Amino acid sequence: MSKLMEGKLALVLGIANKWSLAYAIAQAFSREGARLVLTYLGERQKEAIEELTADLDVAAILPCDVTRDEELTALTAALCEFNRPLDAVVHSLAFANREDLTRPFVETSRAGFLLAQDVSAYSLVAVARAVAPVMTAGGSLTTLTYLGSTRVIPNYNVMGVAKAALEAAMRYLASEMGARCIRVNAVSAGPIKTASARAIKGFSSILDTIQERAPLRRNTEPAEVADAAVFLASDLGRGVTGNILFVDAGMQVMGF
Repeated sequence: MSKLMEGKLALVLGIANKWSLAYAIAQAFSREGARLVLTYLGERQKEAIEELTADLDVAAILPCDVTRDEELTALTAALCEFNRPLDAVVHSLAFANREDLTRPFVETSRAGFLLAQDVSAYSLVAVARAVAPVMTAGGSLTTLTYLGSTRVIPNYNVMGVAKAALEAAMRYLASEMGARCIRVNAVSAGPIKTASARAIKGFSSILDTIQERAPLRRNTEPAEVADAAVFLASDLGRGVTGNILFVDAGMQVMGF
C-alpha cells in the first residue's frame, strides 16, 4: 500500500517538545513517507528535537528565528542545497507574553500586541516568502489556528487577535501563491494540552466545557490534527486552498 506523502520533502516549523502539535504532524508526515526538514530556536531546543525525532526520517534540523530576516534568508539557502523542490510546509508558530494572556485585553501593551502579531501572524508571510523559491513544483503551506480568532475565548486575548490576522494572511497568501500551484490553508484545532496552552488562565475549564458541549462529546487528539495536516499536504488535498479545516470535535458549530 502506497503512502500518502511518499517521496515528498516537508518542512515543519514549531516543534518545541513532545506535546507540540508540530511534533504530532512530523510523526504523521514521516509515517506517510515524507522526508523532514525541521527548525529550532536555540541550541537547547535543537538537542531536544534531535532526541525527540530520532526515529523519524529527518534530513536536516536547521536554525530559524522567524523574527530575524537573516535567519529566514539562511533557511532559503539551506533548502536550496537539497537540489530538489520542497513539497510541503507546516507553520506551527505562536507566541504572546504570559501577562497579556492573564490581564484584561484592554490592558494589552503596545509591545505585547506587536510581539504576538510578529511571531504568530506575520511569520506566516515571512515563511511563505522564504519557501516560495524552493517550492518550484507547487505544494502545500499549512498553518495552525484556533476558534478564538473569531469568537471571544476567556483569557485568549491578544492571541485571538493574532490568530484572526493569521487567518486573513492565509487567505491573501492563498490568492497570490495559487499562481505558483502552492496551496495555503489552516487547521483550526480544538483545545489540546500543549505547553503553550497551559499559559492560558482557566484552560482546564475550557477542556471540560468541550467534553460537555461539543457534538462528539470529547476533546481533540493531536493525532487527529496531524492526519488533517497530512490530507492538506498530500495529493488528496490538491484542490483545497484558502480554507480553514476545523478539527475540534465539532465545537465550532455550537452556540451557547
